[in-house]
Amino acid sequence: MAHEVNLNRLAAEIFGRVDGLGKGRGGHMHLFDPETHFSCSGIIAEGYPPALGQALAFKRRGTDRIAVAVTGEGAANQGAFHESLNLAALWKLPVVFIVEDNDWGISVPRSASTSVPSNAVRAAAYGIPGERVEDNSVEAVYRVAGEAIARARAGEGPSLIEVHTVRLWGHFEGDAQGYRPDLAEVAERDPLPIYEAELRRAGVLDDDTVKAIAAEASERVEAAIAFAKNSPEPDPATALDHVFA
Repeated sequence: MAHEVNLNRLAAEIFGRVDGLGKGRGGHMHLFDPETHFSCSGIIAEGYPPALGQALAFKRRGTDRIAVAVTGEGAANQGAFHESLNLAALWKLPVVFIVEDNDWGISVPRSASTSVPSNAVRAAAYGIPGERVEDNSVEAVYRVAGEAIARARAGEGPSLIEVHTVRLWGHFEGDAQGYRPDLAEVAERDPLPIYEAELRRAGVLDDDTVKAIAAEASERVEAAIAFAKNSPEPDPATALDHVFA
């Protein structure tokens, strides 16, 4: 949504309907929108290698566009993560790598899977900047991302940013999360009310503005769900359409 992917078509794809981004073929795990150069996949660390291709294309065309690849901290132990950082650094590609560290890879804590306390330090192995942002700080993310984007656009190559956040819900619907000792602290770490309180203290938000934002967001979501439900399911007779061979 932040990348301006059409919300109605996004919802329709999640519902597996013909008006979806992939005509209902991709479903909720494999979303792709060529109009906005957006994609995602259920394959761990999948987003990093395609970002290199986009960044290489942008560089060869002489544009100031950049690629941004996002993954979780568990994926930072995959080969695709390290291979992508290495090649992007070697070719000085305009790409920003993001790691969202929510402490858990499904049910495995980061301390039991990763040899370093922060993936940001791994950037040094490839000669690129790496920085970690704590506490869901909106201003810090904006600053660090801005520096990485400016570096990429200046032809100085990639950067790695790790953002420490919190997983508010289970890994899957119905996940009882019995493995988590931190559940009691989750609600108080929710970044939305925390930042709302900061903006209220700064005089940027008031009750009316908050209500208007929430109402607008809810209206957009409900409209997208209605659009998805009203879109037909794919005809089985078209199963072989939209394939390479």
